[in-house]
Amino acid sequence: MNISDLVAQTIMEMLEKEGGIAELQRNELAGYIGCVPSQINYVLTSRFTPEQGYIVESRRGGGGYIKITRINMDGPTAIMHTVNGIGDSLDQATLRAMLKNLYDRGFVDQRILKLILAATSDSTYREIPVEQRDRLRSAIFKQMLINLY
Repeated sequence: MNISDLVAQTIMEMLEKEGGIAELQRNELAGYIGCVPSQINYVLTSRFTPEQGYIVESRRGGGGYIKITRINMDGPTAIMHTVNGIGDSLDQATLRAMLKNLYDRGFVDQRILKLILAATSDSTYREIPVEQRDRLRSAIFKQMLINLY
């Protein structure tokens, strides 16, 4: 498991334990996990976005206080928020994070998760020029999500 995944998993555990709201300090979390505070910022900006169903409030100073709140949404709303947050290009790691979020919240089951991962993996796109893969992945992921509900 890489550092970003570990940070995200730790935050998700805090959200589950605290009923959808987690309060933390960047420096404390970084020290606990063994990473730099900027890694915490990266995970927050890439995996805990409004499109993915989170509100992140940040206050500078004093170690960097962060409050993360999970927005309660139904399945179709969460899917559309994800679709709207994808953009024209999507790398495999970001897709995995978005899909894991949907899976963890119960909006896609394991069968759908595996199908989407198979359809959007770099190995599936091995015949596609590298510079075009992320655009193709974005388009396919959007269409698969739109057609779930």
